[in-house]
Amino acid sequence: MVETNRRVVVSALDDITIETVDQQQPAAGEARVRTRIVGICGSDLHAACGRHPFIDLPYRPGHEAVGVVDAVGDGVDESWIGKRVVVEPNLACGHCTQCQAGRYNICKDLLVLGCQTPGALADTFSVAVDRLIALGDELDDRHAILVEPLATPVHTVRRAAEAVGDLAGRPVVVIGAGPIGLFVLLAAKHAGAKVVVADLLESKRERAERLGAAGTFDPTAPDAVQTALELLGGPAAVVIDCVSRESSVAQAVDLVDKGGAVMIVGVAEGATPVPLGLIQDRELALIGNLMFVREDFLAAIELLSSGAVPIDEIISAEFDFEHAADAFAASADAENVKVLVTVGS
Repeated sequence: MVETNRRVVVSALDDITIETVDQQQPAAGEARVRTRIVGICGSDLHAACGRHPFIDLPYRPGHEAVGVVDAVGDGVDESWIGKRVVVEPNLACGHCTQCQAGRYNICKDLLVLGCQTPGALADTFSVAVDRLIALGDELDDRHAILVEPLATPVHTVRRAAEAVGDLAGRPVVVIGAGPIGLFVLLAAKHAGAKVVVADLLESKRERAERLGAAGTFDPTAPDAVQTALELLGGPAAVVIDCVSRESSVAQAVDLVDKGGAVMIVGVAEGATPVPLGLIQDRELALIGNLMFVREDFLAAIELLSSGAVPIDEIISAEFDFEHAADAFAASADAENVKVLVTVGS
């Protein structure tokens, strides 16, 4: 009798189903992982709404995943079997210029597990074994599931420091207090920065303050820029835009100091005008940020292991596998931060 595998299929936000397929053995170089828990990402929501520029519908989600290896393909050491793992989902070619330079997060042929390939929101999934990191006892599943979403903010903060120097004691603005914005706040704080956060919703601003923001402001208020500058004590060394709309980019340029950096983290929907005259005149660095490399992933594990991330402020809703559609609906609620789906144990 052929074993079967259930997996979630997203055709639209109101059309999320569970399909059943034959269980597959992992290919050479791969491990098969029995999923324990999956996080719903903002990019999953954008994709389900048909607004993600790089994910086509229908798709099979799950790129934030923790599980246990239950089978391996040819060439993979059997000692992997039984290991609890977290998944680094960027699938790179390994041969292009960027891969050879260690920047495989911007591989010319980059695919992402659960975005362009079938993902982890399933009973099991298979992936190249080099995309797995074995977990010790320092992180339980609810901490480990935050490694992937934290790794992108860690990457952003590291690149910001490369652009403008050490962030310790320096003023930083984060625009957007959704899941990624809050993780950016935590990563920048960990780097020693003085962080002020902007968001439309008062509840999100309050959460950012509970997580250690030096202050918050409503970016749509008439005096938003002046308020931010007063909170910072002057212009920001770095502004990290987790929204990436025309208005947020323009505000970022208004807030950043000459010679500073504007980091683009949010996924823009279509072309987004930017004030090039001011960027040129002030010698600003406008820096895109995509995902992470292993260095950032390991740093995220260390940050979570240190206890610096209060997960009860981050994990706001949890569902079982059969209610994955409800998890996507919950992720559309602005009051939620990180929504989880428990698949197995």
